[in-house]
Order: sequence, then structure tokens, then C-alpha cells
Amino acid sequence: MRAFVFTDKSLASEAGRFVWLEIDTEKSRNAPFRKQFPIEALPTFLIVDPAEQNVALRWVGGATASQLRRLLDDGRLAVAGGGPEPAGRAGASSGDRAPEADRLLLRADALYGQGDNAGAAKAYQEALAAAPEGWGRYGRTVESLLFALQRTQASEEAAKLAREAYPRLRSTPSAANVAASGLDAALELPAESAARQELVAALEADAREVVADTTAPMAADDRSGAFGSLLDAREDAKDDQGAKQVASEWAAFLEREAARARTPEERAVFDPHRLSAYLKLGEPKRAIPMLEASERDLPGDYNPPARLAVALKAMKRWDDALAASDRALSKAYGPRRLGILQTRADIYSGRGDAGSARRTLEEALSAAEAMPEGQRSESTIASIKKKLQASP
Repeated sequence: MRAFVFTDKSLASEAGRFVWLEIDTEKSRNAPFRKQFPIEALPTFLIVDPAEQNVALRWVGGATASQLRRLLDDGRLAVAGGGPEPAGRAGASSGDRAPEADRLLLRADALYGQGDNAGAAKAYQEALAAAPEGWGRYGRTVESLLFALQRTQASEEAAKLAREAYPRLRSTPSAANVAASGLDAALELPAESAARQELVAALEADAREVVADTTAPMAADDRSGAFGSLLDAREDAKDDQGAKQVASEWAAFLEREAARARTPEERAVFDPHRLSAYLKLGEPKRAIPMLEASERDLPGDYNPPARLAVALKAMKRWDDALAASDRALSKAYGPRRLGILQTRADIYSGRGDAGSARRTLEEALSAAEAMPEGQRSESTIASIKKKLQASP
């Protein structure tokens, strides 16, 4: 969003409408913010009512510039209590049922902003049921509902919603997220589910259509996410050749996008997905030049050396991997250090140094348990403890 969307000149007129804040959730001083406003995924955008200090609108995930403008309009309306729609705006509703759908959506957004995913899911469903044909808020309502359903483990409901909504959202900015989220939800269904096979097949076809449609106005990051879901589907099907083909197509797509980047920041946006694709292909060496370039161009960022450590570990270049993790740890802070330490423990294990691996995991556990409320993750603590129990 920083590299591609907030730099879009079409957003210049929005600068004075809000007080803009960016929260670094890795810093301990921001733990009280995370406690007051729980963040379930990154990126998350919150429009906060300055009088009540509650979330009027929450959006999880990225957005195009046009989507962001509509979100800002809706956030302003939510803070104002649902005033009249600005004339001529792209998010304007049409049809006699639109006011009722808009009212229900305001209620759903308020519940979603509070983190009440179950309540929000029901309210979003009511808004969709009341919406007229051509309702301008259909796409964002479906995307928010999908996230709320997945957070409440309503996987079959989420997959069926995505399958129903995708034809209407085809070739829109929402298409990639709807197809990928739906496919992810379908893959989460138990093997004995009667609906699983049909839903996976249909949503996999939708995701394939998304990655093939290069003209649709969606973020490259979202299209890349659809590739990732397709790869998961082929691995779930035990189709090694198909998975490798998807990974190869994914890598080629990301390389084309990175080649078009105008700045190092834009190019580095694609680093994590490119690394994932190369690892799936069994070719981690392909990631080394791009990560070395990102570390050189972005000297204050811990991500490039942290990713280098992962790639070098896969290549069994243990000493180089440890050196990269040293550089990452010298720059990282907060919860992100925990992942780097766990990678470091894996490097020691690969090198045959069980003692250092265990001590590194103990360091990670101590750091995880010392995190302030708002940053402390019980699931991360449990994961590290499990690794410690399995270590020699």
C-alpha cells in the first residue's frame, strides 16, 4: 500500500479529510493500541470516530486507489452517522432498497470494527439480502463477510458465498480476494464434507480465471495471492506436477511485476512471494540476487536479511544463513524477532548443533512470554513450546 497505492496522485485530494496515522505494531509502545484495537491480519485499515474513539469502519487487506476512496467515503459517512451520499461518488447506491442496505451495512461495519466477527457476519448477510441489483458496496461487503466467516471457522459458508459472488465480481478489484479466500475456505473443509470436492473445483477454476485475466483492475499483490491459493489446491490434491507448474507461473508473474518496479521499495514488495515460489520450486538460489539487492537498497529493513536466512537455510549454507540472521536480528524488534529466532534454531539444527538450537528456542520463548499484552501471542508461545519439547 505504501509503495503503490498511497503514492497514487488521485488520492491527493483525500489528504486533508482525515488525520492519518500509521501504527508500527512491532513496537512495544504501541501494544496499548493493539489491545484497544485488536489487529487480526496485516494490513488492517481503521477509520476511528474521534469523539467516541471507536472503529467506524475496518478494512482488512490491501486496496486499489479507487477502492480506498470508496472506503474513505463510507468511513466518513459512518462517523457522521450515515448522512447523505456525496453526489457523483463512485460508491453511490442505486435502487429503492439501497437505503435499507446502507443502514444495515453501517451496523455491520460497526460490529466488524469492534472485532465481533460473528455478529458482523450476520449483519453483512442481512445487508446483502436487502441490497438492490448494482449496489455499489456489494464487493467490499462480500470481502468483509468472507473474512468474518473465516475468522469464525464457518468455512463452508464462506466457500459457498465466494462461489455465488464471484460471477458478479468477475474482472473487478474484488475478484482475486473473493476467489482466493473462497478457495482457501473450501480447502479447510474436512475430507468427508459432501460439498468439499465441488467447491474446491469451482473455486479453483475461478482463481485460475483471475490469474489469467491480466486486464482486470486489481493489485498485483492480490493476483499473487490467488496464485498462492492455487498452489495450495494442487498440493492438497497431491498433484506434484501441477503444483510445480503453478509455482513456475507464479514466479514468472512476480518477476515480470518486479521488473516493472520504479523504486527499490516497489520491487521489494514482491520479495516474500517470490521467495515462497522459489522454495516451492526447490530453487531457493533464485532468491539470492533479489534479496541481496533489497538488503543493499533498504539498509534499515530487517526483512531482506531475514528472508536471506530462509533461502540460505534451504540451500544448507549454514554459516551464511546464520550471518544473515545476525544482520536481521540487529535490526528487528518486537514479535518479528521471534520468527527470526525460530529460523535461526532451524539453521543450528540443520548444522547439527542441537544445543545451540535449543538455546535459541529458549531465547525465543523467553522473549515471547515477556511481550506486553496486545503483542503477546499465546499461539506463538504454544508453537515454540512444542518445538522445544521435540528438540533433543
